[in-house]
Amino acid sequence: MQRTKFFLTIVIAIAAIAGCGTVSGQVNAEQVLTIGRNVLGMDDYMLSIQYFNQAIKAKPYLAEPYFYRALAKLQLEDFKGAEQDATLSMERNKFRTDTYRLRGFARQSMGLDSLAVQDYTAGLRYNPRDRYMLYFKAVAETEMKHYADADSTFATLLTMFPGFEEGLAARGRLRALQGDTVAALASLDKAVSVGAKNINTYLLRAELNSKLRKWDDAMKDMDNAIKLEPREPDLYLNRAYVRYNQDDFFGAMADYNYALELNPAHEAALFNRALLRYEVRDLDRAANDLQEVLRLDPDNFHATFNLGLVNLQRKHPKEALQQFNVIARRYPRYHNVYYALAEAYRDMGDMRKAMACVRQADDLVRQYVHNPTEHPLDRPAVQMGMTNTSNHSTPDADEDENEVMDRFNRLVTVSATEQTDLSYDDRIKGRVQDRDMNIEPQAPYALTLVSAAATLDSRPVYFREMDDFNNRGWAASKLYLVSDPKVSEAMAERLFAIAEQLDQKAALGNATAADLLSLGVARSTLKDYEAAVKAYDRALALSPDLTTAYVGRAFARAAMDVRQSQLALSDYDKALEIDPRLAFVWLNKGNIYYAAQDFTAAIECYGKALELDPTFGAALYNRGLTYLRIGNRRLAFNDLSKAGELGVLPSYNLLKRMK
Repeated sequence: MQRTKFFLTIVIAIAAIAGCGTVSGQVNAEQVLTIGRNVLGMDDYMLSIQYFNQAIKAKPYLAEPYFYRALAKLQLEDFKGAEQDATLSMERNKFRTDTYRLRGFARQSMGLDSLAVQDYTAGLRYNPRDRYMLYFKAVAETEMKHYADADSTFATLLTMFPGFEEGLAARGRLRALQGDTVAALASLDKAVSVGAKNINTYLLRAELNSKLRKWDDAMKDMDNAIKLEPREPDLYLNRAYVRYNQDDFFGAMADYNYALELNPAHEAALFNRALLRYEVRDLDRAANDLQEVLRLDPDNFHATFNLGLVNLQRKHPKEALQQFNVIARRYPRYHNVYYALAEAYRDMGDMRKAMACVRQADDLVRQYVHNPTEHPLDRPAVQMGMTNTSNHSTPDADEDENEVMDRFNRLVTVSATEQTDLSYDDRIKGRVQDRDMNIEPQAPYALTLVSAAATLDSRPVYFREMDDFNNRGWAASKLYLVSDPKVSEAMAERLFAIAEQLDQKAALGNATAADLLSLGVARSTLKDYEAAVKAYDRALALSPDLTTAYVGRAFARAAMDVRQSQLALSDYDKALEIDPRLAFVWLNKGNIYYAAQDFTAAIECYGKALELDPTFGAALYNRGLTYLRIGNRRLAFNDLSKAGELGVLPSYNLLKRMK
């Protein structure tokens, strides 16, 4: 289950931070750092990291580049990387207050609240009036359930800053967690009175008013929250819940529809809309919504069970039977599923099985009543992403079976009293971790006759023999070593022309090994791998120690047919025998093993690549992804964080998915 969002938008002004210190050293280092800070201020976090890398390389003893790189990583939600860089900055300058705030925030974001409090406490010794340090400290103490400490910190904060909205709202949340609804509402009312600009204030007050069944007041709060963040789908989810309880089914449906317009993969909105459609007897579309939830999350047992209920009403008992059996296999002591199975069998005319299911359910209930400890009933957990646990908890021991059944049909909402997700900034620009990216290994390196567009992680790959070919003009065209080359229509026409010329030359028997190599590269780039392999064969017949030909043939074989993978590995091994310094060859070998799901061998290959080149971003990313495949999250995190630092964009996307 994902952590529930508590919408805190705490903007830390980069411009203000940038003025906290000066940079010593030569003008070029200062210029690089200044450009990096400016790029950071424009929210291009990945590019800013590359500038800070250069500043660190030039002046590794400076604290500032590590601080700003930590800030950029924080925006990319690489909290471990931010913590590490903040520590490196502290080692160089322990008197900078905002470094303690930054590291504390990174730790807090990882759930390390105790360590975060230590950082905030240390930072407050240098600057006891740091508003956000006090605020984050109080929130961390709340998460730790150190309510007395949180009370004290909030008291200090709000004495110094009595009109601080976020502090008033967070203290309201603390009061709610303590069960003091009256005090919670009083704090939230005061937050609104100072001019609420944060959706948390309204979201939390709406939740409390909902618990008190003050639906009109809750509706006003949700309207105000939506005015502040009109494109946040979770807010429409909650407003739909309020509207539903006001018997405004049309308005609730409109909110679910708009939430899904903003995020078509919003599982909770799909689930809730399905329940509402079920209630208004729009059964076919209810089934469609639940099927979509299951496509997104095949293990969502609530959706599975409800789909079975919908199918019963649609007079599709066979389909319902399939869904209920899934639940029964997963929760064999969940008595209500056997009542549902009985109904499905009854609709199919199988009264014998129907009665058997009823007896099984009754027996489970009797066992539980007589000895609830020895014979507990299975309690299916909520599978939705962002839920209000007070609304969607597991069944209580004293609930009757109808109440337990109802748990499967409860609307999902976003809770403002759940565990806090913090953020420095809520803007989207530059947040590569929020983009839709395919999670797959970085592509192998291939020889081509066309250059690739420069990217953050692009860099020259040393290949001595290829450089010799280019420097001496032996090849038909300049050779390039590129990961995942993209060929435009114009480039393709040029490659076809080169290939035809070289084919004619080969047919006349005038082709040199370099010509045949060029022919193989051209055909491979055009994805005519069979012809490429034949050209490489002829090149190696003329020049058996031609490393480039082994590299090219290996790539073509691997791309052509999985059955050729062993031959491809043999070619790569031959290339390494001739030139052991080819780090990219180890990456290519690792990719072959990864595709074959031999993850141990893949990790070994990526490790060999990194021994030759510790800053090989693609190898770090691929090894991190492979570690993740075998369940080693700690090592995966370390590699992915470093790969992101080196400019491999999908790293941050994957780090976010790991949460």
